[in-house]
Amino acid sequence: MANGQWYPPEWPDRIRALATGTLTPVVPKRAATVMLLKDTGSGPAVHMLRRRASMAFAGGAYAYPGGGVDPRDDDHHVRWAGPTRAWWAQRLGVDETAAQAIVCAAVRETYEEAGVLLAGPGSDSVVGDTTGADWEADRAALVARDLSFAEFLDRRGLVLRSDLLGAWTRWITPEFEARRYDTWFFVAALPEGQRTRNASTEADRTVWIAPREAAARYDEGELLMMPPTIATLRQLTAYDTAAGALDAAQGRDLTPVLATARLVDGEIVLSWPGHDEFTKHIPTGGATA
Repeated sequence: MANGQWYPPEWPDRIRALATGTLTPVVPKRAATVMLLKDTGSGPAVHMLRRRASMAFAGGAYAYPGGGVDPRDDDHHVRWAGPTRAWWAQRLGVDETAAQAIVCAAVRETYEEAGVLLAGPGSDSVVGDTTGADWEADRAALVARDLSFAEFLDRRGLVLRSDLLGAWTRWITPEFEARRYDTWFFVAALPEGQRTRNASTEADRTVWIAPREAAARYDEGELLMMPPTIATLRQLTAYDTAAGALDAAQGRDLTPVLATARLVDGEIVLSWPGHDEFTKHIPTGGATA
């Protein structure tokens, strides 16, 4: 391949099936992912993990910490600081219940997969080191879904710091994919006193890397990524600090990006609106270009 764009070999057949009406799209699951940033002497670096090659979805690809919404976060009252649920509902384009669940997913998954917790005892504080054995026990219980995020915060006497997040973009998995997600991408800065670690069973490597370097290594075919990952990395290269990216998030357009597939002159053209670099031309024989 010319670059590191993740492209499953079964896509052409599934696209054709969708076009002929023999494939019914699955309903996408709500999800959230967080671009965690920290400042360095040469600009911000972003925390990325490499998904294990054995993973059914995007195995071997680099991504950010993230995952699906826990349905319990729709219902349970979550200790909350920062912009209100109503504010987040308007920002994310959903109702207040869904907004709470999506923001909870962003904070919870960052803790589950990177060991970083965007929460504190009060509205103007953040927890420090979370690497102790008692913290790890709670993190493992969250991963196993033995403990809801609301219960975790209550147990710890913590409030979720929604003001530490900025909503960046929203991507929906194409209709022809077998596993579909409606994913909100957030940006956040690494809290002082905390450090990342590879806490995810789905990742075999984690790295702090400058967005520009990661994008260059993708262009060289060295790093494998899905379209939304490389698209957001390119967007982050415009900012000199983590705070600058967080400030910019307030004005970002959250119109969902959804790939389309159409037949043109005997070939399938796969494209992502607003992201021409990902366009694929798929001859009827199945080869890609």
